[in-house]
Amino acid sequence: MNMETRNSIYDQAKQWVLQAGANIRKKINDPLEINTKSNPNDLVTHMDDETEYFLTSNIKETYPDHFIISEEGYGDELQSPDGTIWIIDPIDGTMNFVHQKRNFAISVGIYHNGTGEIGFIYDVMNDVLYSAKRGEGAFKNNVLLPKLNPDKKLLESIISMNHFWLCENRHVEEKVMQNFVRTVRGTRTYGSAALELAYVAEGIVDGYITMSLAPWDIAAGIVIVNETGGVTTNIYGSQVNMLEKNSILACNPSIQEQIIKGYMLKGKK
Repeated sequence: MNMETRNSIYDQAKQWVLQAGANIRKKINDPLEINTKSNPNDLVTHMDDETEYFLTSNIKETYPDHFIISEEGYGDELQSPDGTIWIIDPIDGTMNFVHQKRNFAISVGIYHNGTGEIGFIYDVMNDVLYSAKRGEGAFKNNVLLPKLNPDKKLLESIISMNHFWLCENRHVEEKVMQNFVRTVRGTRTYGSAALELAYVAEGIVDGYITMSLAPWDIAAGIVIVNETGGVTTNIYGSQVNMLEKNSILACNPSIQEQIIKGYMLKGKK
């Protein structure tokens, strides 16, 4: 994707993301229609559907040759990363949206032939937009984010995690993860993968570890993390497959090897 095309798509996508966020804020106190998907805690609301439809219908009308991967069913069934693909989560952190009316985000990542070109993570209720274009840095509300500290130590790191490490079929041993939690300075859980990736890029957490995320959870965040010098792989250090679910480690590169070799591979089942 050349720079002129990327800039044009970026400007248009930013406009749509901000419009979608403004609509959510306008309706945040309206009665919600809440349903469940894969399990009773996998929530979806009419606002998820409305937001995704707004974004996907505009994309299809404006860019009919582009493809879409999206959470709520308005996208395409893709077997290849070829072409320009918009990867969309209309409300990442739906449980937070339902219960807290905050701590959720709109996430839009735009990839071309498998390369992340553009990323937006919009913290709707705080009106904070994280954004990035490949090779041009990452921004928080138009302020350039600094590169991550290259001398960060694991002992001084705050790591964002979630409770799925405690569930059955976890990827690593419980005792290994307990040791990991004792080693780092602290852990945090925010309930929105998109926001947690944005916080890695911002440097307010030093890593994010989680299981079984879909492409729409991580697509925008990967672009934004990359632009501040962070790295995103699966938990064993391999490349992320943007067409399937992945267990994710996004972090400051100075602590990546120690996490993977000392904890992820050590506890691999």
